[in-house]
Amino acid sequence: MGRIVDLLGEVAAAAEEGADGLVLSAEDRLRFHEDWDDEDINDALSLVHDSLLQGELVEAADSLCARMIEALGEYGDQERFERAAAGEAQLSVELIGQVARRVARLEEILCLFREAPPPDRRGFDALRGRLADHGIEAEMRGETGDPHPET
Repeated sequence: MGRIVDLLGEVAAAAEEGADGLVLSAEDRLRFHEDWDDEDINDALSLVHDSLLQGELVEAADSLCARMIEALGEYGDQERFERAAAGEAQLSVELIGQVARRVARLEEILCLFREAPPPDRRGFDALRGRLADHGIEAEMRGETGDPHPET
């Protein structure tokens, strides 16, 4: 296992971005051929590339998630939430709820990858509480809710 990790580290250090992903120079490929076959080298390139893409994905998702928490947190305010619930906001309560559920799940996953402190969630958490109460209030009044609450 240690040899493979060494190969991955060396490939990561030697690889350069090419038109179709990461590539190795002819010299580096010859050097790796001393100990590895083409399949191992190509697998290492693929794993390093996937790791880099995952890092970029996490970074972009973290940035987007933080902005969404900030934007949705505005609806955590009682007055703004009531306006949205009354249909007086640019976004419907249903749309806010759908996006908030996805952002909450994304935030759970990002906590596993994030190195920086998480964004301020106070407004967002207040919104989620209001959304939960709003759903219960609608049920108590006998209103029909979203037949697909997770979509």
